[in-house]
Amino acid sequence: MEYSTDVMKPEDWEQVRSIYLEGIATGNSTFEPDAPDWDRWDCNHLRDHRIVVRAGERILAWAALSPVSTRCVYSGVVELSLYVANEHRGKGIGSTLEECS
Repeated sequence: MEYSTDVMKPEDWEQVRSIYLEGIATGNSTFEPDAPDWDRWDCNHLRDHRIVVRAGERILAWAALSPVSTRCVYSGVVELSLYVANEHRGKGIGSTLEECS
């Protein structure tokens, strides 16, 4: 399968959210019980550090950075969120995102 990395766009949110929900369902990825709406997610993640893996119009995985604190002592310290769609796990796509992050 041919795929490429790209900047995440607001119109990608529904597919990104779907992959996030798959991760939440595993119980291994986050303590969040549900995916937030776009506005909340957008406010909590750094705009210049959001990428997706695409195969055509389909998003297979995504990664984004969020600050761990607003305190200046933690400036530059981030949390990496990296999620791969269930059907594409184990294919090296997550490694592609790690290299780009």
